[in-house]
Formats: sequence, structure tokens, C-alpha cells
Amino acid sequence: MEYDGPVLDDHLHLDPVNGRDTEAVEEFADVGGTHLLVLNKPSWSLGVEVDEREDFREGFDLTVAAVERATEVLDGRAWPVLGVHPALISQLVDRGYTAEAARDLMCAGIDVAAEYVSDGPALAIKSGRPHYDVDEAVWDASNEVMRHAFERAAEVGCAVQLHTEGGEDFSEVTDWAEERGLPREQVVKHYAGSRTVGPVPSVIAKKPKIEGAMEQGRPFMLETDFIDDPDRPGAVLGPKTVPRRTRWLLEAGHEDAVRTVHVETPARVYGIDTEATLGA
Repeated sequence: MEYDGPVLDDHLHLDPVNGRDTEAVEEFADVGGTHLLVLNKPSWSLGVEVDEREDFREGFDLTVAAVERATEVLDGRAWPVLGVHPALISQLVDRGYTAEAARDLMCAGIDVAAEYVSDGPALAIKSGRPHYDVDEAVWDASNEVMRHAFERAAEVGCAVQLHTEGGEDFSEVTDWAEERGLPREQVVKHYAGSRTVGPVPSVIAKKPKIEGAMEQGRPFMLETDFIDDPDRPGAVLGPKTVPRRTRWLLEAGHEDAVRTVHVETPARVYGIDTEATLGA
């Protein structure tokens, strides 16, 4: 069926150093994609070594520039989501940092990301905790970084996208956010399953996950987590996936779900108007 509304990928990476960058955006746009939230890649994957607060800006600026190029080829637009990948703590500890010193540096990176939100052009902050086993000191330090991200997001008035371990119940995490003044509706679980509790799920765009999310009846968004790595083409999912899944939903008669994913939930979480920014 014909559809001329917005199609948003809630979590995608662009790599202007090693990857396809704008070429991947053109592929997304060619099959009907209109809007992107572009997450900065881990600093080390962009060749950026972080040892002090200002070092984070190099990776952030590369992502901002990639987003500007992306917007030029989209019928809608792209926004940067900037922050500190939670696996950085392991990188730093391996280089000799204590967990506490790594925490402090990562919190400083979150502060820089908050500046990009308050001063423009970033839309939201990314944070989280390792999705792999770590010792107690690293786990505790990672949770402190995440709580700091909630605090700064509340101050600058934006959402937080979380990269965490798998699982379903993250209600404790959204409790931490609300204790710091950030509504749980502005906490997003990246790479969410269909039964995520607490944050708003950003569901990986696989058909069984989407069907499960619709069964739950809660607001959700869709993502590919495309990582733009030439050594892993198409990982995690390729940039065409969300537009194709949107077409699949429409053909199955799920117009309400499409509006939830691409219009209503992004407006609620991020304060963006994906309809008004079409053709703008």
C-alpha cells in the first residue's frame, strides 16, 4: 500500500572514518526511510583515544558532521544522540585506570554530551552499562555513570538511550532516572526485546520481536543498530530493514502500530515531530 508518512530508525551508527557513512543513508532513503537517530560509535572504533574530558569532542564532532550529511539526503532529517559507550570502562581499566578513575572520565564525557544537547545539535544522550560480565567494581562504577547521565539529561531536558545487558525487567533503572528528575518515558532501552519493562523499548527490527511488541500494547520504536563496519556488512541489521518492516506492517493492516512507532512514540520520548519535518 502507498505510505507517505515518516519512517524512523531509532538507533543506527554511521562511521565517517572507516564505514559507508552517507552511502548507507542513501540506501535507507531509497526504500522509504525518512528519519534517523545516529549514535556516535565507540571512541576507539573511530581512532579516538580518550584520556581527558575534551577528547570526547573529536568523536562527537565526527558524528555531528555525519548527521549533517545524512540530513541532506533524507526527506526528513537525522539527529545525533551522543554519549559514552559503556564498554569504554573496560578499555580504560585495561589501560591501567581504576574503575573509579574510569567512572570519573566517563562522567566527564557525559557532561560534554549534555553540552551538545543544551547548545545544540544533539537530541539525546547515550549511556548504559556493560552487556558482558565484569567485576563488582566495574559494575558499580558503570551504574554510577548511568545515573549521572540521568541527572544531566534531566538538567538539559532530553532523553537517554541505554546500551545494557539483555533482559526484560529494567524497572530499577527507570526508578533511578525518576529519582534524578528524568521521567521514565524519556529512558529508552536500545536493542530491546518485546517484553522490556521500565524503559521505552527500541525494538530490534526483526519480525518476531515486532509482533511481540505489538502484543504487549505499549509504545515502542524500531531500530537496526546498523554499525557501519566494513568488516561486518549489514550488522546488526542493514539500513533498509526498518523501512521494509514498516511496509510489512502496513501490508498486514497495522497502520496504528506504524503511527505509534514513527510518530507518537518519538514525539513522547524525544519531543520531535517526524511529520512536520518531512520535506522541511
